[in-house]
Amino acid sequence: MANDRPARKGRKLTRAKVLRVQWITPHMIRLVIGGEGLAGFGAGAFTDHYVKLLFPVPGVTYPEPFDMDVIRGDLPRDQWPRQRSYTVRSWDPHALEMSIDFVYHGDEGLAGPWAAGSQPGDDVLFLGPGGAYRPSPEADWHLLVGDESALPAIAASLEALPQGAPARVFVEVSGPGEEQELTTRGDAKLMWLHRGDAPVGDALVEAVQELEFPDGEVHAFVHGEAGFVKRLRRHLRVERGVPLEQLSISGYWRYGTDDEGWRAGKREWNRQIEEEEAGSTAG
Repeated sequence: MANDRPARKGRKLTRAKVLRVQWITPHMIRLVIGGEGLAGFGAGAFTDHYVKLLFPVPGVTYPEPFDMDVIRGDLPRDQWPRQRSYTVRSWDPHALEMSIDFVYHGDEGLAGPWAAGSQPGDDVLFLGPGGAYRPSPEADWHLLVGDESALPAIAASLEALPQGAPARVFVEVSGPGEEQELTTRGDAKLMWLHRGDAPVGDALVEAVQELEFPDGEVHAFVHGEAGFVKRLRRHLRVERGVPLEQLSISGYWRYGTDDEGWRAGKREWNRQIEEEEAGSTAG
């Protein structure tokens, strides 16, 4: 299986329009985005394809044509559009429609409130796509683990599983009202874990630690809040001995840190994890 390294597509800017707004659950909003600007959009190869949505800073006038390289060169950093990365839940190249799911927590954050207030016809600017993961047909079985932020990619991955492919799937959400109907051709055993008032990811860590791994080579996708991802990465790499090339694993977000802060510190976070793993393996 290929190592999980991001596929970089450059800084292609796409302009699109909101077509439909759908409430999937009380805290999950789906925006269907389309328009001729999506002609030639390059999603489809990976199930964790993502785009970087651009949110202009209120009161700032941007150059036309809109160009991020020009903006970064001519404007101070605090006037650059805010970026938020979101998974492409589905992509229809014939209809030129892309769906993106947003976790919504009221007025908290940037993208969630924006999605809740969106109307058909609203403009959308984004960069991408990027991506790196798709369930390998060579794997003996698959492990998919994540919180709400990883649910769109897990759902897309389930849809891409080969016929009858064994999978163990753990998804943590706040409660039963946040469960979604997911489809797959694979032989997937899906467990919904309800967080309640517990810390994000505790139930996921416990479930994976207690899982009796099937025989054979696993291909794993583990994403979500950085704290539990770090714990599971150590478990899978050190205690289970899963090779890194069989893992797609990283923190999508970090509790107590906004997106800008998490992106700024993620490289160092990854370096520290790699050093800890190397020390554990050597010992």
